[in-house]
Amino acid sequence: MQRTAPGRRYRCGTLFFLLLLLVNTGCAVKPRTLAIRDNPTRLMKNTILKTATGTVVSPEQLIAELSDTRVIYVGESHTNPAHHAIQLQIIKALSAQTPDLAIGMEMIDHTYQPVLDRRRAGRLDETTFLEQTHWYANWRYDFGLYRDILEYAKEKKLRLIALNIPFWIPPKISVGGIESLSEADRRQLPHHIDLTHAAHRRYVEAIFKMHTIPGRTNFEFFYEAQCAWEDGMAAAVATNLGSGKMVVLAGNGHIIHKFGIPDRAFNRNPVPFKTIYLAPVGEEAELDWADYLWVTPQTPMPRMPHGMAKMKMPPPASD
Repeated sequence: MQRTAPGRRYRCGTLFFLLLLLVNTGCAVKPRTLAIRDNPTRLMKNTILKTATGTVVSPEQLIAELSDTRVIYVGESHTNPAHHAIQLQIIKALSAQTPDLAIGMEMIDHTYQPVLDRRRAGRLDETTFLEQTHWYANWRYDFGLYRDILEYAKEKKLRLIALNIPFWIPPKISVGGIESLSEADRRQLPHHIDLTHAAHRRYVEAIFKMHTIPGRTNFEFFYEAQCAWEDGMAAAVATNLGSGKMVVLAGNGHIIHKFGIPDRAFNRNPVPFKTIYLAPVGEEAELDWADYLWVTPQTPMPRMPHGMAKMKMPPPASD
């Protein structure tokens, strides 16, 4: 029979004792929190902060406060499963109250709206849906992250609205400007693109300076691309709202400070809206980012596929 050396038995026993002591005395690793800039507040995950008052609300209170809101923007870091679970939680709660609930999706461009309509009607299985939307050629993030949302929408026959402009257009604008587009591409853009928002311009310029991509050196072109993107989705929100409510699912960078999609959609269709920024622990947020900060677990971002040309517009500390 093999014997354990006395020294090894002692070390293992000591380690077990220390672990037991940490558990029994509560001296575990301090949980990660969300910091608020220029504020002593530290928020644990699953906390929802109403930024206007600095008060914490429950999910039920949040839904109640959205009763008179027509458009609810729920941000995301695209690869964080917790963010999609929260989006589904909000959709379920609102659909129980609103018979005409729509879901606006950044993930699909408006040329695929007929495919979404067929999906809602139950005429497409998942494989066919992925093929007909060219999901992995366009959005490229794991469909499994969005599966439950789309399945629920199919079950309840909720309207799905494709918000984006075609994915090949922003990269073209970012290297050649809107004037470089073909007439066919320009027809995919909204009639009005606002390039005058100073705070939005500063925000985008800060991100532009953080990244170097060959051939993308003209900030004015880059900013035109970003605004075309934002206004394109805003126009789709305003046009497709209907008589009920819409939950808009988009990257946090498109709803932060409201100067991306939300304000631009409001300028087209002035109905009440709220923004919910999903903020992972371990980072720092600002109160003016959104109407609500919902603190979530943090999920590491995997490496993007090589050669991926999509422009993602995250705030400095988040996707």
